[in-house]
Amino acid sequence: MQKQEIYQQISELLIKLFEVDESDIKPDAKLYEDLELDSIDAVDLVVHLQKTTGRKIKPEMFKSVRTVQDVVDAIDELLNTPAE
Repeated sequence: MQKQEIYQQISELLIKLFEVDESDIKPDAKLYEDLELDSIDAVDLVVHLQKTTGRKIKPEMFKSVRTVQDVVDAIDELLNTPAE
């Protein structure tokens, strides 16, 4: 899956799950400040991304995630790392 596809899927999840306005979703948009997600939303996002990718996401992978692009990069790295 290419980064653009990952970005599109994450955008769709943000719109569907959290009713984020599509115009607010940009690579540098901060999840908590700009998109107004909270920690429970972040957990929901991770759960949905696990279902979408079929891969387990380790909590430490998402500790440094702050922007939409960070999520894209983390999922890209996850998908390009051999499953354990």
